Amino acid sequence: MNKVLLIIQREYLTRVRKKSFIIMIFVVPLLILAMGFVVAMVAKDSDKLSSLQTVNVIDKSGDFANKFHDVTNVKFTYALTDLKSSKQLLKDSEGISILYIPANYTQKDSVQIFSKKKASIPLSEEIEKQMSDIAFSNNLIRHHIDTALLRSIKRTNISLNAIEISDKGDKNANIGPNILIGIACAILIYISLFIYGGQVMRGVIEEKTNRIIEVVISSVKPFQLMLGKIIGVGLVGLTQFGAWIILSVISTKIAGHALNSPTSPVINALAVLQTIPFGYIMGCFIFYFLSGYLLYAALFAAVGSAVDSETETQQFMFPITMPLLFTYILSVSVLFRAPDSPLAVWLSMIPFTAPVAMMVRIPFDPPGWQVALSMSLMVIGFLCTTYVAARIYRVGVLMYGKKASYKELAKWFFYKE
Repeated sequence: MNKVLLIIQREYLTRVRKKSFIIMIFVVPLLILAMGFVVAMVAKDSDKLSSLQTVNVIDKSGDFANKFHDVTNVKFTYALTDLKSSKQLLKDSEGISILYIPANYTQKDSVQIFSKKKASIPLSEEIEKQMSDIAFSNNLIRHHIDTALLRSIKRTNISLNAIEISDKGDKNANIGPNILIGIACAILIYISLFIYGGQVMRGVIEEKTNRIIEVVISSVKPFQLMLGKIIGVGLVGLTQFGAWIILSVISTKIAGHALNSPTSPVINALAVLQTIPFGYIMGCFIFYFLSGYLLYAALFAAVGSAVDSETETQQFMFPITMPLLFTYILSVSVLFRAPDSPLAVWLSMIPFTAPVAMMVRIPFDPPGWQVALSMSLMVIGFLCTTYVAARIYRVGVLMYGKKASYKELAKWFFYKE
């Protein structure tokens, strides 16, 4: 046990004393704040980023004549020439498009827009919206419905406030913040498993290539060395996350006090975040980070011991990371929309996918038995994975010059002590 602690201490101190580690602790929160500020400013002035687009309308149906209206950065004109002549003018004009509306425009894909470059999505959406409104008004007129009366009736916008019923009373469900926190935790775990698992793998390859491993193995058992490296790098990750969280909270509060406005977005965001159970979420995040890291880092260590250079790891890395990548894609596209669906439940139970899938579900209060079962399976999963990886690692770290394969790894697993 003392040897394992020495290896943990060496791996931890070697990394946290690096200038790059200390710099990144302070740089990452600043970069996140700067990125948020830049995104907010760009979104605020997004209309100024696009140049003026002129759309020449060729209307063969006659239903849209002089009914388009100009909007920001989009100007509508009506062409006096045919389509062939108008297309000739596009060769020397980048800011001009031709909207061709045939007589039978209701058929699918019959309406066409021509431009020297691909038409932007906002331009296409604006044209589609205006054409749909015009066609709707034309239909009302054909059925002798007073369109002026309909326009005079103001549309009533109703906002829905989701309330969650709990044993402690009713509380705001905060659907939006829950979705953001769930996806953010899933992304953070996904990225961190690759970053810190990759550090373990590269460390093993480096020691094996430099023949340092032969000296170390003479003093400690291969399993002790692998376990020490995995835990040491994992503690580095926790230290980094802890520092980032503390600095992010401090910087957010400073920004909130600096703005000092009750209507400020930062103040409003802080007020919303105070209603979210951060203690419970952070506890689950730490557990799934550690258990997921131990599971994948053991596999990365086994891969690192089986090869002689980092370029040879690709054949083994893809099958290992495929479940995590698959779950990550589903998490940011499907799972947050249906956190209690059978797909989400099963993915949150399988150890190879649970660290990402369950963190998407945690902010939505999944049943306690599901969380407990998922955590139990994670513990069993990383224990089994560590056992398998250790049996491969004990042989692989001393193998040189032999190209590893899945068949060879299976042989190493069944070798006797």
